[in-house]
Amino acid sequence: MTKWVYSFGDGSADGRADMKNLLGGKGANLAEMASLGLPVPPGLTITTEVCSYYYDNGLKYPDSLEAEVDAAVAAIEASVGAKFGDADNPLLVSVRSGARVSMPGMMDTVLNLGLNDITVEGLAKNSENARFAWDSYRRFIQMYSDVVLGVDHYHFEELIEYHKEDKGVLLDTDLDAEDWKSLATAFKAKTEAELGHPFPQDVREQLWGAIGAVFGSWKIDRARVYRKLNNISDSWGTAVNVQAMVFGNMGDTSATGVAFTRDPSTGENAFYGEYLINAQGEDVVAGIRTPQNLTRRAREAAGSKLPSLEEAMPEVFSELAAVFATLEKHYRDMQDIEFTVQRGKLWMLQTRAGKRTAKAALKIAVEMAADGLIDEKTAVMRVEPAALDQLLHPTLDPEAHRDIFTRGLPASPGAASGAVVFSSEEAEVLAKAGTKVILCREETSPEDIHGMHAAEGILTARGGMTSHAAVVARGMGRPCVSGAGQLRIDAKAGVMTAVGREIKAGDILTLDGSTGDVLVGAVKTIQPELSGDFSKLMTWADQYRTMAVRANAETPEDTSVAREFGAEGIGLCRTEHMFFEGERIIAVRQMILAEDVAGRKSALAKLLPMQRSDFEAIFKIMHGLPVTIRLLDPPLHEFMPREESEFEDVAKAIGINVAVVKRRASDLHEFNPMLGHRGCRLGITYPEIYEMQARAIFEAAIAVEEATGETVVPEIMIPLVATEKELTLLRECVDAVANDVFAETGHHIDFLIGTMIELPRAALRADKIANAADFFSFGTNDLTQTTLGISRDDAARFLDEYVKKDIFAQDPFVSIDQDGVGELMKIGVERGRKTRPDIKLGICGEHGGDPASVEFCHSLGLEYVSCSPFRVPIARLAAAQAALKEG
Repeated sequence: MTKWVYSFGDGSADGRADMKNLLGGKGANLAEMASLGLPVPPGLTITTEVCSYYYDNGLKYPDSLEAEVDAAVAAIEASVGAKFGDADNPLLVSVRSGARVSMPGMMDTVLNLGLNDITVEGLAKNSENARFAWDSYRRFIQMYSDVVLGVDHYHFEELIEYHKEDKGVLLDTDLDAEDWKSLATAFKAKTEAELGHPFPQDVREQLWGAIGAVFGSWKIDRARVYRKLNNISDSWGTAVNVQAMVFGNMGDTSATGVAFTRDPSTGENAFYGEYLINAQGEDVVAGIRTPQNLTRRAREAAGSKLPSLEEAMPEVFSELAAVFATLEKHYRDMQDIEFTVQRGKLWMLQTRAGKRTAKAALKIAVEMAADGLIDEKTAVMRVEPAALDQLLHPTLDPEAHRDIFTRGLPASPGAASGAVVFSSEEAEVLAKAGTKVILCREETSPEDIHGMHAAEGILTARGGMTSHAAVVARGMGRPCVSGAGQLRIDAKAGVMTAVGREIKAGDILTLDGSTGDVLVGAVKTIQPELSGDFSKLMTWADQYRTMAVRANAETPEDTSVAREFGAEGIGLCRTEHMFFEGERIIAVRQMILAEDVAGRKSALAKLLPMQRSDFEAIFKIMHGLPVTIRLLDPPLHEFMPREESEFEDVAKAIGINVAVVKRRASDLHEFNPMLGHRGCRLGITYPEIYEMQARAIFEAAIAVEEATGETVVPEIMIPLVATEKELTLLRECVDAVANDVFAETGHHIDFLIGTMIELPRAALRADKIANAADFFSFGTNDLTQTTLGISRDDAARFLDEYVKKDIFAQDPFVSIDQDGVGELMKIGVERGRKTRPDIKLGICGEHGGDPASVEFCHSLGLEYVSCSPFRVPIARLAAAQAALKEG
């Protein structure tokens, strides 16, 4: 019989930390902490399998679930000595979600469940604190009405604000028991007015309503968006955790907080977190009150006058520090912890691996390896390859002028400039139109996830270092400044002010997420230096990966960057990119406009020294590492002018009639140029183009060999081959040029000739094409287009909808479609190696920088991946992790 419910508490548990797929991360870790003997309020976990059953069976539960929940609730009652729904001694519970992967703030939570008009009196009597009891009841009505019944929370916030105005007070803490009792009555009336029926008083009805709401929240929009952004499967589902309440709002000896065992922004081995006295957990993360620091050191650094937990509750802090040490040693990772102090007693409500910046992930992994807590292999696996992107972007130049508008908390490091927007919807619209934006909000909520993703950075007036904005921004790698207390935002008017200065929607701001500074205008940036922890981790990664990583580059600047980031060669040098500069484009157009071979050769002779110089520069920078040079690929019309003035300029520069230029441009027009006269088809019809490029390559390689003494082995790649005959003809052409150059110079070099596999036919006929190829490089950008019949330039119009409806797991131009494109790659590998076992195999599409695609390429046994220079570190780490996963 399937077990649907797992209990925990009193030093034991049915579950374990390694049962996250079944119990979710929260439930598995609560069970583990209970088994470790840590102070965990007792509770139960309804498994993720129930979530799957619920959606697969018309939103119905398994028949035996109710009985299992009743038995587990009875165990909680026995443990705490209180009874669910009892008038004199009521048990109150929290109901929370818990997916196998942390999704902070994306799903729903209900606290203080079990309160009604009768049990609130029992809570007041037992706690000897009527204010606490009525405050808890109004919180429950507000949260339950919002999460379960669908009554917007702003209704209740308005009632609180009106009540405070009538009483002449500013803070919630100024309200007494009678105030909260009055507001609880008003809340119930508002709910009944909105829904047409009373707020539920039956505690069992409350419990099952909350359980259904948590399962329902798995499919709400913000959760779907978060899963899409983080590649989390919709099929996983969420668990539900029902846990005895402990209260941080029972007076000045009670508190609630969020803590990290290390700094999640920098990785420093120092406790990091915030807490609030006389508050519940949502107060800390919601940003409604600005929290206090956890440690004295942090308080002093922030210049705060409010006492830290270390100072206000030294005994509790000591106990918490011991728990930190226990959890880090047990989990061997930095932990993100939620805790509550109820009348001086510490309770642990959650632990999980803490989200962290790339900088922090590097530092934590390297330091834990140095301390012997983890080994080098584990350290390599601890850092998300894609997160390295955070380290590879500009930061603010410390020498640049700074016009500070306001300051807040440095919630997520990095720097960004953009136009001010005040809504997530506007951020998304403008970002899609190509405008960089800074999202400015009083505070963010999970509904802002799409706007935060679209924005370059996030600024909030309220909230702390562990607020929603801070946590989500860190996970996304977005700079964030939170809790800018002097900031006043009027989103409707499209304006915000601070210390008498005004910023309007559309004005440019710059955020420094590392200092908390908010600056007027765009500020100069500098490139990051990659050393220290980064270098050490990458050295370890290089020890374990078996696949080489090259870069796609065709300028000396890009080539130098690639080498700095550890590229082991150039996997794709696009020669056409060299043709658009200065005098070159004139020579290219002259070649296109020539009426015969002699005319084309005359123009190409002007390009030869330019191409040769380009290749020499690249060969010198690469110091003998392999360089794969793709011969001309795009159709010739791409080099022709488009505007009237450009036609006249070309005609004048070349000395022909403008009508001739226009006629030739018209002749070159193609209805589907992506499948037209391009790639090897140009080499077949105009062999003199490829002859010039091959000569430039060989002459450059020989010149560099003679100048440096280093061996240069160029790899010449013929694009868009579909048949063996195409490659054979063009190989003969290149070989002939090589022999001519070797005879002229008296210098012989080794070289390879291969092709891009970017057409389905080429993959299917790879066994034949391999007869004429020394190497294959999978051009997955075009292979994806030709396999799926989708233009990547037009796909944005519908691909989001395809991903949303699970037609594609994700954008196939971002991550390889392993079932379709990947299957063709697999066929190409197998058939190519069958003919030529020693054939060199790689990939040069931009998929080479996508971690999932790198892992797939490793599984195919490719020798290398190639990607843009800034993604080289990502590919290096992803290749190492792929090798380590394989064992």
